Amino acid sequence: MSKPIKQMMMDDYAARFGDLDGVVLVDIRGIEANDNNAIRSELAEAGIRISVVRNTLVKGSFDADHSLGAINDLMTGPSAFVYGGDSVVNAARAVMKAIKQHPDISLKGAVLDGNLFEGEAGVKRLSDFPTKEEAQAKVVQLVLAPGANVLGAAKGAGGRVLGVIKTIQEKLENGETIAKIS
Repeated sequence: MSKPIKQMMMDDYAARFGDLDGVVLVDIRGIEANDNNAIRSELAEAGIRISVVRNTLVKGSFDADHSLGAINDLMTGPSAFVYGGDSVVNAARAVMKAIKQHPDISLKGAVLDGNLFEGEAGVKRLSDFPTKEEAQAKVVQLVLAPGANVLGAAKGAGGRVLGVIKTIQEKLENGETIAKIS
């Protein structure tokens, strides 16, 4: 392959994958065509894509400072990027689901924001991470929980105090005496 063609492909990789914060790296070699199409269709329903890439050209497209630069260490043998959906965590979850039906998929690893997750164990660990939306919901829940607890405590104690004051008011209005509590 000529240098201009290689450079054109590297520029294409940089344009297609440059904005991604992470990818899952798989090897889909040895999977029959019908199974390959089924896997791609299942993933496409979730907005996730698979792109077969050339290792040396990917290595030339992303330096170590890029968020995908850490994946260069795993770029050996046939490789395909799995990406898309809301986040790489969703892509990892979808791949873990697909691997149950198609065990021929070989997981090489994943990268998220420059952090490398090696092998099947790494992809499994990444799939257990919360997505961005799930993490934001947990943070909001943690921020709101103390306020709700304080409000509940104030409301509960305030309700009891209000009940005592109302009882005192009713007794005074009826002309009854109020006993001293010690």
